[in-house]
Amino acid sequence: MINRCFILLLCWSLVSACAHRSSATTADGESNRQQVLQVMQKHLDAVSHKDLDALAATLSPDGQMQLILPGNEIIDSVAGFLQFHADWFAQPSWTFETNILNAEVGSQLAMVVVEIIYREPARDGKPYFNRMIVSYDLAHIDGHWFVIKDHASSVEKSTDKQ
Repeated sequence: MINRCFILLLCWSLVSACAHRSSATTADGESNRQQVLQVMQKHLDAVSHKDLDALAATLSPDGQMQLILPGNEIIDSVAGFLQFHADWFAQPSWTFETNILNAEVGSQLAMVVVEIIYREPARDGKPYFNRMIVSYDLAHIDGHWFVIKDHASSVEKSTDKQ
């Protein structure tokens, strides 16, 4: 009888411990997901509002960053990324609409896929748009999430041959 009670107590303890660890892991995962989405939205809003300081706050403090754009070599640092954006932000009249499509979030790395519609009221005398799918990688550094990669792919442009 004592062995059976001991075994039941041991099984109950193991099940309880696993259930607690699973709920803690789920809670940590949901917290990470919320944090990643908040940082990503702050990053996207910074671009939409042409706010270089807010953009810089979303980037890796160790300088790790890659910007990959169609037809360009990789820009491989936070400094290069910010310089590219400073030059771009100086151009007037463009708009940038975003829609987060999905996110995969781990404990140390995350990936977020975003649909972006870039518009200019007049390029070569005509309205211009570029619909892109952009994947962003984020890293968990010192308890915070930071964008470390931006990889854009054009899906459809107003200048595409029909």
